[in-house]
Amino acid sequence: MIRQRCAIYTRKSTEEGLDQDFNSLDAQREACAAYILSQRHEGWAELSDRYDDGGFSGGSMDRPGLKQLLKDVEAGRIDIIVVYKVDRLTRSLSDFAKMVDLFDGAGVSFVSVTQAFNTTSSMGRLTLNVLLSFAQFEREVTAERIRDKVAASKRKGMWMGGAVPLGYDVKDKALIVNPVEAEATRTIFAEYLAAGSVRELSNKLDVLGTVSKRRTDRHGRTMGGCVLLSWCALQHPAQPHLYRQNPPQG
Repeated sequence: MIRQRCAIYTRKSTEEGLDQDFNSLDAQREACAAYILSQRHEGWAELSDRYDDGGFSGGSMDRPGLKQLLKDVEAGRIDIIVVYKVDRLTRSLSDFAKMVDLFDGAGVSFVSVTQAFNTTSSMGRLTLNVLLSFAQFEREVTAERIRDKVAASKRKGMWMGGAVPLGYDVKDKALIVNPVEAEATRTIFAEYLAAGSVRELSNKLDVLGTVSKRRTDRHGRTMGGCVLLSWCALQHPAQPHLYRQNPPQG
């Protein structure tokens, strides 16, 4: 009996719950290991190497676990790839086509334990392509929903995240004017109009001691408070409003 070296690949799109003693990746691995054990009469044997990607989207191939898996496939260390569901490997039809070409060239089979098929038969390939088409469709529809929600929220004046610009604070998902920083922002624009160039403005801001916005992230780390890139302040779409609203006098 020829020994079939089986590699288990697991993936979860978000990092939520990965710190638990038994998480989604563990559940996927356990199901795959049980399936491999049920096929031991065919010579299947689980490899000890782990190929796990926690917190990575299936729409991209830029995943450390997947990269190592494909590297080992090319090196001839794997005979069968076992996943819990096909969309754990990828949600992109084009990416899967590339992987299948690689698997074929290396003589590697692909098995999904919950969908009862593999790529060793033409029917298995057809079923797989249909499932991947739906997986890709689901991913694209989800992305469209997110874009629509973000656009609708912005139209209502809601702050949708990112670095808060100098001159503002965030409260209840909305930008509110920070009076002290707003005055600094108005000074930046006034000095730019007087200087006529970003280089002269930068020199002036150094003299005035104007620094970037200080903020604290969710981990309690303080950032900002360093030399201000004047062109960043001038280009942010929210800041010219502060100058037009109340330009410095004199």
